[in-house]
Formats: sequence, C-alpha cells, structure tokens
Amino acid sequence: MDPLSWGEIFVRVLAQFTPVWIALVLLFVVSILYKRRLGLYGKMFDSIIGMIGFALVMFWVFTGIFGAMDLIVTSDSLKQIASMKNKVPGWAISGAEEGQYPYYLFGGDNLGRDVFSRMIDGAWVVVQIAPLATLFAFMVGITLGLPAGYYGGRLDTFLSFLANLILAFPVILLFYLLVTPEIIATGIPNYMATFLFIFPIVFAAVLLNSRYHTRPRLRTPLLIGVLGVMGWLYLSLISEVGSKVHVIPGFADLFDVPSGILVVFVSVVFVNSPTVFRIVRGLTMDIKTRDYVAAAQTRGEGPWYIMLWEILPNARGPLIVDFCLRIGYTTILLGTLGFFGLGLPPESPDWGTTINDGRRLLQIYLHPAIVPALSLLSLVLGLNLLADGLREESLRD
Repeated sequence: MDPLSWGEIFVRVLAQFTPVWIALVLLFVVSILYKRRLGLYGKMFDSIIGMIGFALVMFWVFTGIFGAMDLIVTSDSLKQIASMKNKVPGWAISGAEEGQYPYYLFGGDNLGRDVFSRMIDGAWVVVQIAPLATLFAFMVGITLGLPAGYYGGRLDTFLSFLANLILAFPVILLFYLLVTPEIIATGIPNYMATFLFIFPIVFAAVLLNSRYHTRPRLRTPLLIGVLGVMGWLYLSLISEVGSKVHVIPGFADLFDVPSGILVVFVSVVFVNSPTVFRIVRGLTMDIKTRDYVAAAQTRGEGPWYIMLWEILPNARGPLIVDFCLRIGYTTILLGTLGFFGLGLPPESPDWGTTINDGRRLLQIYLHPAIVPALSLLSLVLGLNLLADGLREESLRD
C-alpha cells in the first residue's frame, strides 16, 4: 500500500478521535444548558477563554480515558516493528495482519513503535498522575495551612519553617534525589507515601466531625463508613509486595501501583505541598479577620468548623485557579522527569520519555519528538487558559 497523503492522515486521525468528539459535544451541550445551576463551573461558559481552555483539557482527558479502553489507539504502544523504524507519518505496515490497523498515522519512532498510539497512551499517564498528585498536594497544604494561618504563633512558625526548608531546594534537584535508584532502595519514597497519603483521611475526618459534631447518631456511622473505605484505599495505595511497606496481604490489596509511578506521585506531592500550604495560610490569615468569621465565633462554633466551613469555601476561587495552574506545572514536571529518564520505566509512553527518545534523531526525523511536544504544549496551554477563565469569573462572583 502507498503511504497516506496529509489530507488522508488528517481525516483518519479525526475519525479515530470520534469517541472524544462525541463526549466533548455532549459535555458542552449539557453544561451550557444547565450552566446557571452549576455555580462557578457553569459561569466558566460565559468566558470564551475559559471554554477554549476547558475544551483543550477535556480533549486530553477523554483521549486518555478512551485510549485506555482501546477505543482510539491503532496499535500497541510498546509493540516494535523493525520495518517501521523512523518511518514518516502515514506509512503503511508491510504484511499487516488481519484486523491490524494498516498504517502508522504519525509514523514510527527509532524502535519501530507507533507514535500516534504512544501519544494516546501518554495522555493516559498524565491524566492518571497529574490531577491526583495535585489533589493530594492540596489535601496536605490545606490540612496544614488552615491551622497555621488561623492559630498563628509557634505552630505557624514551625510549619512555615518546614515549608521554606523544602522550597529552598531546587525543584529538579529535589526530584532527581527522590527518584534515584539508591534513594528508592532505602524505602524513603514508600515511607513518604505512608505519611503524605494519610492527609486526605485526616481532612475527611475533621471535615465530617466538625460538620456533624452535634449529631452523633449521624456522625458516628458516617465517619466509620467513610474512613473505613478511605483507610482501605490508603493501605492498598501504600502497600506493595516486596517493598519496605507491605502492610496488607495481596488478596486485600485493591490495586498494585508500580513503584516507578508511586515514586513520581510522591515526589510531585512532596514538592507541591509547601507552595499550596503558603497560599492557604495567606488566604486564611486574610479571611479570618472578616465579619462572618467573627459571627461564627460569636455563635460558639469550633475552630475547625470555622476553618473548614467558613474560611475554606470563601477561599475556593483562588484555590481552584491555582489547582488548574498547578496541574499544568505538574504536567511539565512529569515531562521533565521523563525527558531525563527518571521515575517512570524507560519504555513508558509518557510524553517526556517520548520526546527524549525522539530528540536523538531530531535533525533527521521530526515527528517522533514533535508529536508529544505539541501534545504537552496544548494540554498546558489549555490548563492556563482554563485558569484564566476561572479567575475572571471568580472575580465577578
């Protein structure tokens, strides 16, 4: 078969993304129809910039999800075909088997792997790690930043000192230290995960207890149920057979997180938490002087109730904006780690690793490096535009 023309490549790529287009259209139609009932999220659709950013972000989210379901990929991202090494986009696979997609839409890399499929699977790596790692970092930063800003004094001094101590290290150097094999062998990342991943449980426990402390008949079973499920997820997340932390038997382990992904996850949470802490602390110090906080104190509300149900909701605008921006920073950090060959396995289809693999022949073959680089650029651009749109609408709120 002859290679595809650029027009044919474009049409076939659009066809492969059919599930993504359908999901995007449905999401936007439903969101726009009910935007007046959806709070800040709905108001985002009044901003052109926010809508463009949201479309770019959700494009890659749906791409990652449908790619993991094998609805978009055209080939196994790890499969190597010797005859397809460094082939240009649209090149036909010689001797393609029945049922196998006959073309490499975006060409082949230096090992004969499908660049298009690796781009799709790389999106799934980012979708899994970046938002969740950022969410965990926010749980740590909020849980520590609220009491530091509210109480002040020695607690604030101590926590701020720890945050500044971590921030004093260069980020890339800190990442490099955490993901080196020598550090991994000591079990330090596993111990860090054991400590850092407990914060969502602490946050949920304090949140529910402060809300329902006057209704013990509801509070007690609710806490038992929520903390029981979260505790099981926590133990499944930190426990790994053969590692320094193996606390539950294999049959009770809900999922097995590969050590490379766990190390990268912990590194991202550890690096981002101090910055989130400082943002939350500053917002808390400002909001705690407002009249509605004084009114809650006059009613006799407890400190944690005031922090979680009076201060935190009124800080949601800046925090949501920072959350979007921080996912973008995390995506860049993941790409940087992959580019330097740190953390994730060398055969991983994440965009940083793929760019690093393609850069070696960049003067001869552009496509293996350009495709993941543009993917990374578009996702980060979408997150930045989304953050701008949310900031614009939150200021009007």
